[in-house]
Amino acid sequence: MIRVDHRTTIDPGDLSETFIRASGPGGQNVNKVATAVELRFNARDATGLPEDVRERLMKLAGSRLTQNGEIVLLAQRFRTQERNRADALERLVALVRSACHRPVKRIATRPTLGSKKRRLESKKVRGLTKAMRARPGHD
Repeated sequence: MIRVDHRTTIDPGDLSETFIRASGPGGQNVNKVATAVELRFNARDATGLPEDVRERLMKLAGSRLTQNGEIVLLAQRFRTQERNRADALERLVALVRSACHRPVKRIATRPTLGSKKRRLESKKVRGLTKAMRARPGHD
């Protein structure tokens, strides 16, 4: 079990890895060795995620989420499989950790009387400035 916080864990059984050839520079090695990691995490059926965290995680995943409820992360920054594996896992844990934080509800407030007066006064001053720029009218 990979512990994310006190109530959230990631079961390694919900993860699947496939190794593919990485794109980009690397010389002949890039054509021979499958060092990039495609990490898939089944978020829809994950056992260690509370329901509210699961919903936020699926929203945060965005385009990385498939229709089957899997989050797909591609790691190919490094030249070795092990470092790419660790990178993909770190990114998944960071994504789950950010989904664990409950957003603070915004409490609607009304503007104060002073702020309303200041706003209207600045609008008047701005209007006068613009009126001074206008061509003089025919009287």
